[in-house]
Amino acid sequence: MSEGFAGPLSRRRLLRAGSLVLLLGTQQIARGASVVAVRIWPAEDYTRVTIESDGALQARQFFINEPPRLAVDIEGMDLLPGLRELVGHLKSDDPNIAGIRVGQNAPNVVRLVLDLKKPIKPQVFSLQPVAAYQHRLVFDLYPLNPPDPLEQLISQRMKDLDAASERAARLLGLEADKVTRAAEPADDPLGDLIARQGKPPTTSPEPATSPDGETSVAEARPRKGIAAKQPPPGKGKTERLIIVALDPGHGGEDPGAIGPRGTHEKKVVLQIAQKLRDRINETRVNGNPMRAYMTRDKDFFVPLQVRVQKAQRVQADLFISLHADAFMSPRPQGASVYALSTRGATSTAARWMANKENAADLVGGLNAKAADATVRRALLDMSTTAQINDSLKLGTAMLGHVKKIGKLHKPRVEQANFAVLRAPDIPSVLVETAFISNPDEEKRLNDPKYQDDLADALLRGIVAYFSKNPPLARSRQI
Repeated sequence: MSEGFAGPLSRRRLLRAGSLVLLLGTQQIARGASVVAVRIWPAEDYTRVTIESDGALQARQFFINEPPRLAVDIEGMDLLPGLRELVGHLKSDDPNIAGIRVGQNAPNVVRLVLDLKKPIKPQVFSLQPVAAYQHRLVFDLYPLNPPDPLEQLISQRMKDLDAASERAARLLGLEADKVTRAAEPADDPLGDLIARQGKPPTTSPEPATSPDGETSVAEARPRKGIAAKQPPPGKGKTERLIIVALDPGHGGEDPGAIGPRGTHEKKVVLQIAQKLRDRINETRVNGNPMRAYMTRDKDFFVPLQVRVQKAQRVQADLFISLHADAFMSPRPQGASVYALSTRGATSTAARWMANKENAADLVGGLNAKAADATVRRALLDMSTTAQINDSLKLGTAMLGHVKKIGKLHKPRVEQANFAVLRAPDIPSVLVETAFISNPDEEKRLNDPKYQDDLADALLRGIVAYFSKNPPLARSRQI
């Protein structure tokens, strides 16, 4: 009898105790959230600070103008060694953050203070667990006066012209101040853009062409340090700066695919893009200088729509997104080139690839509240048949040269609805340089010689495309 009475009583006590555990558990989870990792991604575009934890965190921010600093109260944790490590991650050359301070502001509240080098527009937001990440609290620090990408492009081009003039002066045994930019084929790298402002156009000689009408890479590149001869009056043509936007995929919080030996896609595609950039900057096509613009030149995250907007901002003539493919097994191999399709993918593999690449914003950590849905819809709706046709021509020209240095996964340009290819007015392709999931190709992707060969092949494809499809004169104001 006593045992029968004790049983229900014990159960009631257990239920009450369980309810108390549940009530305390919620607080304990909030109070007991621990730091998994802290990361800082510095860049001129913006600096990102990430605190990854095993539980959700709440944050309140306070911005102080003089001197500029951002204070953030993080609720749900105590000052832990992981947070203190954030101070050690800051580099002196960070373009936006001057210093980091962290301390216990109140029980269960940690205050993080970011001393800033310039006024910024902060975005503080949380990200739910995705892929290999747990909960993330993100601080994006955007400069109040961001750098203008077109001005940067022009500035770098002018520096190159000055350096070329100095080299020409040394070679000719003349003093540098006696050498003008007439030693270079271009007086002004903007060509038709500057002509719109009332300045006279510049002229340049036509490069030699092969019997099939294509300008070779060797012919297209100027000889380093040697002044090119100016053509006789009336024999040249107005110069036009050809701008190629290079888009190294992934970056920052988004590593992209990871090879069997731990190679990150974001790293190798940046290396290849830098090599291709250098080659483009040394190349002339049909007498016109080329200039590469990179959507990212360091290891930081760029949302897909921002990559497209950057290319449009500099009025790029081409957009080339570089990636390193991956699959669930190590067998697939070879390079591929993709163009946009708004009517469905050309294959199941192309659709799978587009879905995977389009998910980069989730992994990289897009602030959904700040994203412009109107812009995203416009980019999708405005994609034109002409852009897709030109993209297919560009992709075909690239495949024709890439196949000479290695295997192709697909012999033709594949199509799918890639978000990063939705620039309505710019021929755009996505190049999967190799399968990083294949051990042999992962090794090649890390080989500087293979990277050089691939950059050469891609450049030859670009030159071949422009030789048959000259860029149109720009008509838009900047």
